[in-house]
Amino acid sequence: MARFIDPRVDWAFKRIFGSEDTKECLITFLNGLFEDELVIKDVTFAKTEKLGLRPDDRGVVFDVYCITNEGKHIIVEMQKKEQEYFADRALYYTARAIVQQGIRGIWDYHLAPVYTVCFMDFVSASPMLKEFRTDLVLTDLQTRQRVSDRMRIVYLQLPLFDKHTEAECMDIFDCWIYIMKNMNMFEQMPFSEKYPVFRKLAEIGDLRKLSREELELYDEDIKNMRDIYATRKFDEKRGMEKGMKKGMEKGMEIGMAKGMEKEKLATAHRLLSMGLSDEQVSTVTELPLEEIQKLKEQA
Repeated sequence: MARFIDPRVDWAFKRIFGSEDTKECLITFLNGLFEDELVIKDVTFAKTEKLGLRPDDRGVVFDVYCITNEGKHIIVEMQKKEQEYFADRALYYTARAIVQQGIRGIWDYHLAPVYTVCFMDFVSASPMLKEFRTDLVLTDLQTRQRVSDRMRIVYLQLPLFDKHTEAECMDIFDCWIYIMKNMNMFEQMPFSEKYPVFRKLAEIGDLRKLSREELELYDEDIKNMRDIYATRKFDEKRGMEKGMKKGMEKGMEIGMAKGMEKEKLATAHRLLSMGLSDEQVSTVTELPLEEIQKLKEQA
C-alpha cells in the first residue's frame, strides 16, 4: 500500500506547492529549477482565477500562482493527461498574466516578468518539445540573443527525465523531479538527510496523516484521473478496432477485385484458344480490347 500521495494528482500538487504552510517546497523547487539565475527568498500566493477584461472574455484558472520577493510572477501547472495544444495553452496563460498587469489611466507599460513552469506527465507531440526540459524565451532570430526577460515558459516532460535511481540525482532539482515521478511508490522519503525540505514533504504527503475530508478529496481526484485514463484507453482501443475492421474490409475488397481480374484473364485465354475474335472475348470478359490484344501477343 502506498504511503505518500501522488504529486501528479491535482489535489496533491496544490497541497505541496500551493499552500502558505508548504511554500518552502515551492521556493526550493523554483530555486533549483532556476539555479544561478534566481534566488527566491519568499513568495506571496496570488488569486489563481483570472477573469477576462470584458464579460465575454474567457477566464483562466491556474494551479499555482505566486509573486516572488523580487516581484516576478510565477505560474506552476501540472498537466496529467495529454492535451494536443497544451504548449499553446501555457503560452496563453502566460500572456493572460502579462495582460492582467495593465492598469487604467496613466501607465508607462512597465511589466513584471512572468514565468510559467509546466509539469507534463506525458510526452508532447509538439515538434518544439523534444527534450525533458525546454525553456521558451523571447530571442532575436538573427543574433539568437535574448531580447526580454519579461516572459519565459519552462516545459518539463516527466517521462523523458532519464535519472531512474537516487544515486543518479546530482542536485536538488534532480531530486525534486525524481520525487515528482515516484513519490507515491516510496516507503521512505529519499534525500531527507541532505535536504531538510524533503522531511517537510514527507510530513505533508503522508497518507496516514490526512484528515477524512482531505483523504476524500484526494481519492476523488485519483478516481477522476483513472476514469480519464480508462476512457482514453477505451477510445484508443475502439479507434484501433475500427481501423483494423476498415483495413480488413478494404483488403478483402482489393483481394476480391484482384481475384476477379485474374479469373477474367484466365477466361480470356481459354476463349482465345477456342478461336473467338478479340471483340467477342472482350465482350464476354468485360476486359478492354487493348488488354485482349496484349494477351494474344503474349500467348
